[in-house]
Amino acid sequence: MSTPPTTDGALLLRALRHLTPTLPLLTEIGRRFDDAGHELALVGGPVRDAFLGRSSPDLDLTTSARPEQIEAVLAGWADSTWDVGREFGTIGARRGPDTLEITTYRADAYEPDSRKPLVAFGDNLEDDLVRRDFTVNAMALRLPDMAFVDPYDGLADLAAGRLRTPTTPEISFGDDPLRMMRAARFAAQLGLVPAAEVLAAMEGMASRLSIVSAERVRDELVKLLLADDPRAGLEIMVDTGLADEVLPELPALRLEVDEHHRHKDVYEHSLTVLQQAIDLEDGPAGGSDQADEDRVPGPDLVLRLAALLHDIGKPATRRFEPGGGVSFHHHELVGARMARTRLRALRFDKDTVKAVSRLVELHLRFHGYGDGEWTDAAVRRYVTDAARCWAGCTG
Repeated sequence: MSTPPTTDGALLLRALRHLTPTLPLLTEIGRRFDDAGHELALVGGPVRDAFLGRSSPDLDLTTSARPEQIEAVLAGWADSTWDVGREFGTIGARRGPDTLEITTYRADAYEPDSRKPLVAFGDNLEDDLVRRDFTVNAMALRLPDMAFVDPYDGLADLAAGRLRTPTTPEISFGDDPLRMMRAARFAAQLGLVPAAEVLAAMEGMASRLSIVSAERVRDELVKLLLADDPRAGLEIMVDTGLADEVLPELPALRLEVDEHHRHKDVYEHSLTVLQQAIDLEDGPAGGSDQADEDRVPGPDLVLRLAALLHDIGKPATRRFEPGGGVSFHHHELVGARMARTRLRALRFDKDTVKAVSRLVELHLRFHGYGDGEWTDAAVRRYVTDAARCWAGCTG
């Protein structure tokens, strides 16, 4: 994460400059809501990203208006509107090239054993902000006057690269356990370091992830893996026990020693291979010094998943040989089956499951290539198998 200016005033000016292209739109819609007697504020990710000089794809707004009142204000102004989730108070709108999501103030939480939140609408901005996941997402700009609202010191946390919750972490994660994974994702995506109390709560509440749907967990894992530094987030997931709930094959690798003794253990080796795969990508997170023919478009989810999971079959196949050696015979076949099972449990699509499991199965084909041990026929077989996999798996 780039280091922002040190003063609040400088940060606010930077954010407003970054929002300049959308200021006329924000001012206009703010006035419409104000004229109708409703509050409106830009909130969450777009505000945070404006301070960081990053772009957000959508404009997230929160309001005192109820869904039907939101639609009434937007009528005749928006080019189109749609029902994103009326039961959650969210209405989507498009005006010109801009997409907005406007949500009624919220005050909802999970019941202890429920996979769905109990939706309750709030009546003021501050109460809405305290129910948000982290202080850096609990900042807002009131519209139309652009008054900055930061009751939980999110700006100071953003400047310090620190991740805290507006209320206690236990309450925040109890409201939505997926926020624990989001903490790991923000470490990977934004370089924010969770505070000690946040990490402690994640460790103590990791099992609560079991009430979250597999689809939501998958989507959060994908965002983490496609971030600039997924290793940072994965290490937090493993260290806090979140990975035991989501991807238990990964922490299981910490107990295994790579048979080549080139890495500390298979867990460290797998994270290293993931980084090496990212370095081959031709994208924001990838390197730029490789030959063109060695690059792949990035970020590439299939490539990153295969790199991370390529050795997960080793724990089940480890054998101690006479003389002190260790073998992992056929771990690539076992790993492919394990990858297929785990990705299906996380509700990944069929093409992704097929492509990742096939690459895990094929990964040992490279062994010996760098030492000149491959024959021309072996190279041709690998190219044929990999090409067949890629054509059949990615369409």
